[in-house]
Amino acid sequence: MRQHLYTLAGGIAAIALFTGILYAGAAAIRDRESAATPDLVLETPDMTEFETAPDQGETGEDVPLDPDTSSGGAPEPGAATTGEQPQNPATENAGRAIEPQQFGLPDTVTSTPLERVEPRAPLSEQDKQAKSAAEPTILYRPVAVAAGVIQFDKLTLQIGGIEPEQADRTCETGGKSWPCGIVARTAFRNFLRARAVSCDMPEGSAGSSATASCSLGGQDLAAWLVDNGWATPLPGSPLETRADAARQAKLGFYGEDPRDLSHTPMTLDDPTFGTGMDDPQPDL
Repeated sequence: MRQHLYTLAGGIAAIALFTGILYAGAAAIRDRESAATPDLVLETPDMTEFETAPDQGETGEDVPLDPDTSSGGAPEPGAATTGEQPQNPATENAGRAIEPQQFGLPDTVTSTPLERVEPRAPLSEQDKQAKSAAEPTILYRPVAVAAGVIQFDKLTLQIGGIEPEQADRTCETGGKSWPCGIVARTAFRNFLRARAVSCDMPEGSAGSSATASCSLGGQDLAAWLVDNGWATPLPGSPLETRADAARQAKLGFYGEDPRDLSHTPMTLDDPTFGTGMDDPQPDL
């Protein structure tokens, strides 16, 4: 028991000794730093040492503006004069005068009385008139119901410049009758291929049928039909010369049935053509 107490007392004494050594070292380091670096003391200057400059209004004396000018107001001998006059502090920051004629309305506006004008038409009517007069109507994916007749939605449109054609028209060539109206409609459909058609719709064409000039990719539809013999131009139309050329070439209605292949000579492919089988073969 006594030995245990001695051990405990020795441990406490060792801890106390170690703590004292730490405090002594810290105090020595603090004294060394304070001796090496003296305390910096900020001094506040005494404002009574500076004399306040007398005000010009209080003293009544003129303060020279030019450093080369003496207290009497006359320039010193040899001093150069700049010719600048001292500015008045009261008017130094004042704005410049504005000329009314530069910023106001002209006399022609203010002197004449206002005039009442007629109100303009509603924007919707103006837009319709401008669109019908300047911009063409685009018909997307029209369907050809006959050669020269297309249908878009509920509108049936006859191509202008040509006579209307019927799909049930029949033609007779060489003693044979063939449905030229259906063939013409099929050729017209193949040309359209469900593409967009640009038409110059006449004013007031709000019904279910109308007649207008149309084009597809810059190609006039009436001219294409006449050139291929699938339409008859109106009397006096400039397309009559094209119809004569199609008649001489026996195209469309003026020719034979394009479905009949009996009048078309058939050429059989020669399997030996281009193979060089008739040429002498070199000996291997």
